[in-house]
Amino acid sequence: MEEMLKEFHFEVSEEYEGERIDKYLSLVMEDVTRSYIQKLLAEKLATVNGKEVKANYKLKSDDEVRLFLPPAVMPDIEPEDIPLSVLYEDDDVIVVNKPKGMVVHPAAGHYKGTLVNAVLFHCKGRLSGINGVLRPGIVHRIDKDTTGSLIICKNDYAHNDIAMQLKEHSIVRKYHAIVCGVIKDDEGTITGNIGRHPNDRKKMAVLKQGGKEAVTHYKVLQRFEKYTYVECVLETGRTHQIRVHMSHIGFPLLGDEVYGRKESPFKLVGQCLHAKILGFVHPRTKEYIETNAPLPEYFENLLKKLK
Repeated sequence: MEEMLKEFHFEVSEEYEGERIDKYLSLVMEDVTRSYIQKLLAEKLATVNGKEVKANYKLKSDDEVRLFLPPAVMPDIEPEDIPLSVLYEDDDVIVVNKPKGMVVHPAAGHYKGTLVNAVLFHCKGRLSGINGVLRPGIVHRIDKDTTGSLIICKNDYAHNDIAMQLKEHSIVRKYHAIVCGVIKDDEGTITGNIGRHPNDRKKMAVLKQGGKEAVTHYKVLQRFEKYTYVECVLETGRTHQIRVHMSHIGFPLLGDEVYGRKESPFKLVGQCLHAKILGFVHPRTKEYIETNAPLPEYFENLLKKLK
């Protein structure tokens, strides 16, 4: 069996001194959930300095951690009757208003309750297969706690066309967000290459060297005493782009515990970010289609409180 296991080796740096091993491994292992890490630890598939440890083991600087991952078993992704808010649909594409807390597609240890499960049921399995069995129809993503418009392709023809529009940056993507702090300028443009954070693989960062070009345009919609309601337009589409860029200029998104402040005076689940406008040229008819996803209730209520 050991020959089938894939081994990963880590040397713990000072910044992770005192961190639980299950949390640490979930941070340094991309796309592996903490609950799955805990399962591996329970099955004695991780060691520290050659010794088996439990999930609550507190790491020390220079500890040598080894993790053994079993071979991936491709699961059957089942359709699930989960309600969808459909903004547009035809035989080629469907645009949905994704709710907060919903993961877009299945990943290791998390194969149910995703948008893909819901869309598989809604579309009776008719989705493009270019991105494989875990991501049928998925041509772009938004974060779990980001709400709003997402386009999904029902066939490979549509998928290739929409993917090309994304590559050419011709798709209109306008997000609404509430950020911490009061922005003085009415509008502006943020540039700065985005890539993996040098010290935390779970995070992205603006890098002086390397990374991929990223451009975000913002416009102030309304100012409050301590916050600003803004519209952000993506010229590029990098992972966590708006969250990283707004934090980079000193105005992190309200509720964003990864790139912003750990505590918020409001009871929020994740960042206040909503993909409001999505515009694209239809793959088959070549007609311009634009959808407008209504702000979620929590967002509307928060704006009322701030006013």
